[in-house]
Amino acid sequence: MIQLGKFNDLKVSKAEDSGYTLIDDEGTEIFLPSEKTDKELEEGATVSVFVYPGILGAKKATLKKPLIALGEFAFLTVSSTDEQGVYVDWGMEKNLLIPPKQEGERMEEGESYIIFVYQDRESGKLYGSNKIEKRLSNDDLTIEEGEEVDVMVQRESDMGFAVIVNHRHRGLVFENEVFQDLLIGDTLKGYVKKIQPENRLDITIRPMGYRNTVDPDVQTVLNALEDSQGVLPLTDKSKPDLIMVELNMSKKAFKRAIGSLYKERKIEIKEDGIHLV
Repeated sequence: MIQLGKFNDLKVSKAEDSGYTLIDDEGTEIFLPSEKTDKELEEGATVSVFVYPGILGAKKATLKKPLIALGEFAFLTVSSTDEQGVYVDWGMEKNLLIPPKQEGERMEEGESYIIFVYQDRESGKLYGSNKIEKRLSNDDLTIEEGEEVDVMVQRESDMGFAVIVNHRHRGLVFENEVFQDLLIGDTLKGYVKKIQPENRLDITIRPMGYRNTVDPDVQTVLNALEDSQGVLPLTDKSKPDLIMVELNMSKKAFKRAIGSLYKERKIEIKEDGIHLV
């Protein structure tokens, strides 16, 4: 069955100058125009195409990757608004409509918001929604502790940052786990640090485990030393705020990093700071 709003692996049944007729296992056909592909396809070949609604509503195929697919979240920009709702650019020829009932906040042209794509059960059409919370659930988790996950920053909270995990779950990155600037809509890799009672997810955006945590910090310290003629006015007795300002890392991470460098005899620790050997 050809799925709207997703990538489908289809077979080329006919090749013509104007494009290609593609077919699924059930014999359903869809046309891929020549202008929607940048390469020639041979009959019998299998190709992965994104199926989307055209301007007139008919299903169309393209090799182009959209900004968002069915069942996913993305940070999209509002192209226009009218009495029908809000239209956002999702990388296709026809903008994605967000009906008024799916606006979780006042949305303005030119601004960007987190959007979820869903399929209306009655009409089968694709729509966008800015009502984020109703699209997330931690009732049945599909992830485990220590697992690498896709993370999107949803909003800032008193404890840190609320994040969307794998387009399905709610998670939280605590403030003391953040050592970089984060903005709403940012996407990055994260790790499930702990699954709390009621399936609450503690997420870290730093690789887990001592070795994975230290290595990037070691390189940060080395880079700082090279940029400052081999001397860095920091030691294990320096104040945490000073280390954060200079290196954008916690004092605990800094001490582990210089400890590793000292054992490898790459630095000397003196009263005025650390020196590159």
